[in-house]
Amino acid sequence: MKQEAFQSAHQGEWARLAVWLDRHADKNARRVLSASIQPLSASDFPAAYRRVCQHLALAERRGYSDRLLDELRALVQRGHVLLYQPPRPRLRRALDFLAADFPRLVRAQGWALAIAALLLLVPAAGFTVLLHYRPELVYTLCSQDQLDRFARMYSPQRQSLSVTDGQHLTMFAFYIYNNVSIGLRTLASGLLACVGAIFVLLSNGVLFGAIAGHLTNIGEGPQFWRFVVGHSGLELTAIVIAGAGGLRLGLAILAPGRRTRTRALVETGREMALLALGIFAMLVAAAFVEAYWSSQADIPAGVKYTAGALVWAGVLGWLWRGGRGTAGSGGG
Repeated sequence: MKQEAFQSAHQGEWARLAVWLDRHADKNARRVLSASIQPLSASDFPAAYRRVCQHLALAERRGYSDRLLDELRALVQRGHVLLYQPPRPRLRRALDFLAADFPRLVRAQGWALAIAALLLLVPAAGFTVLLHYRPELVYTLCSQDQLDRFARMYSPQRQSLSVTDGQHLTMFAFYIYNNVSIGLRTLASGLLACVGAIFVLLSNGVLFGAIAGHLTNIGEGPQFWRFVVGHSGLELTAIVIAGAGGLRLGLAILAPGRRTRTRALVETGREMALLALGIFAMLVAAAFVEAYWSSQADIPAGVKYTAGALVWAGVLGWLWRGGRGTAGSGGG
């Protein structure tokens, strides 16, 4: 085969590999493929690397030009370095996942994320406002004992009590258990054909709105909002993401497309398992903030609200921008 024909037949493969290597060598690389060339995925890389090694061997045996040989040797060398590099330390992999892979995975949920947010936040806001005009409706959702317990929890006298280091640790452990159980239950309940996830999101939204509205009505709203504002950005966002994952699991059962239900559930389940890791990390972080910051009653309200706004901005900014322009993002 003449060199021109050989290059014409394989140039697309080399271009795909070169772009993929560029993106992994430089996280800010912006080389764009021709519309006629399909992007290379991570799972395709080993096979693409073997093929370019074969092409180099053929080019050397056939005596092609030095320019072509240098190009292929450079690709082989770069691919070899990447393929056989030592694995990243576990902590580095975990940080990379949280910084880039998890935000990309969250954004990929698309419509499910929007629906989950509506199912949780609309009832919460709606019942908070509704109870301002119809406070008696709270008794259709909560018993008097529950309402008294919430009132004591957020009373000015209780909020003014100092919390010891041992109590902080106990609260941290409790909040981890409570938050993580809610998040994972929201995600897993989607296996009930989406109905479970929808119910958990709605019920949590209604309960939050009922508590917020009732405490505001009886004059203990300031203590309540000062307490929840610090960790709500992490906790509520994590529950919305868990709800989106639950909806995706349910959809794999209800509408698997051309896949079998088993295959659709297995493939979606693998993706949702990764999502669960990020949700777990967010809820543990929320529990830490709740135990060690939200419970501090001597911090001025203005500081609490400012910190809460910064947490919300940080969480949303992280999920919106994390992983954009890095390797494997595909520009998402």
